[in-house]
Amino acid sequence: MRKWILTRGVPFTALALVAALTIAVGAIAKTHSGGPAKAASPVSSDAALITCGNNRLIGLLAPYTGPAASLGVTQINWVRFFVAQYNKTHKTKYRIQGQDTQLGAANGTAESIKGAQALRSNPRILGTVGPAGSNEVKATTATLKGAGLAFVTGSATATTLTLDKARDGYFFRVVPPDSQQSKAVSSFITGKLKLQRVYIIDDQEAYSTGLADEVQAQLKTAGVSVSRDGVSQQQSDFSALIAKIPRDTQLVYLPWQLPPKGQAFGQQMKAAGKGDIKLMGSDGLFDPAFAGVGSHVYDSFFPFDLNSAVIKAYQAAHSGSGDFFGAPSYVAAQVMTDAIDRACANGTASRAEVRAQMLKTNLTKSILGLAVRFTKNGDLVHGVFPIYQSKNGAFARIG
Repeated sequence: MRKWILTRGVPFTALALVAALTIAVGAIAKTHSGGPAKAASPVSSDAALITCGNNRLIGLLAPYTGPAASLGVTQINWVRFFVAQYNKTHKTKYRIQGQDTQLGAANGTAESIKGAQALRSNPRILGTVGPAGSNEVKATTATLKGAGLAFVTGSATATTLTLDKARDGYFFRVVPPDSQQSKAVSSFITGKLKLQRVYIIDDQEAYSTGLADEVQAQLKTAGVSVSRDGVSQQQSDFSALIAKIPRDTQLVYLPWQLPPKGQAFGQQMKAAGKGDIKLMGSDGLFDPAFAGVGSHVYDSFFPFDLNSAVIKAYQAAHSGSGDFFGAPSYVAAQVMTDAIDRACANGTASRAEVRAQMLKTNLTKSILGLAVRFTKNGDLVHGVFPIYQSKNGAFARIG
């Protein structure tokens, strides 16, 4: 089920009206023909000016429901928190139009594409936050880029997203790529833990296989014995897979996206008498469900500043919970609205102008504890991937 919040309309120019009608006619033709959805024409939606007004709209692509909903709700809450804080101190008010991507659902990325299509057709949306998953970013690129929309993620880390140049100038992320995450993971395994026998299991999705490939190569270069396997995101019974893991394995690395799956795997490892083998997840498993498996669980995750007044305010408003997986989405919403505000300085803006402003982002401080500036391909200029360990059912930073 997709969720959204509708907002009051604002006036827009005749050119924007033509753009809206062009998109609508295209949508009708697509429905009647039964053919695949096509990205909106850059000519009709990219340069069209809208009158910004004091009531503005940003898109949000996130897993409201589905297997990754526990992660999605943290992103949604943090974006809502940013908008609420912004609206308290600005004459300009923002609203969110959210679309449910159902990350990890059995139908793959179909819902994320539907969500992107809904956002592209609204001429008032000048930019969007999300999607959450790297595979969703790949799937929605044609739709969002074709409509001229800038999109900034708080969690999609696949290295290839900014290497293939397919999204340059359109896609941005406020978290480091897996090329940095993989180095942090392999360095921790070989340097801090000093392990020699590692078993890697990917979840057969683009994000997972890419990160697993990088870590595997780096560990082998360091002389570590590495075994490799894969399992579908839809699988819940891991007993056959666990039976294949040698008992002298020192660590199982799970670059997975769905915390309930990581939790189930850890519990089944214990049931199979292999609960003493260390487990390590990636940023997608940074969740109490996975941390609750035990103190032998580690995870690589984004940095965040626990002394930030914003984080403390969020925790106070959410019964003490930090929902840290969603914290980068606060920064994603922050840089997007900043770009829109700058583009709207003369009262009107286009999607092309917002993209240009995104490239000029320069946050000297953020709740991630680092400055936010983008390279020309949308990566952070500087980024780090700390390591965390489970302590009393929650992850705590250790390196």
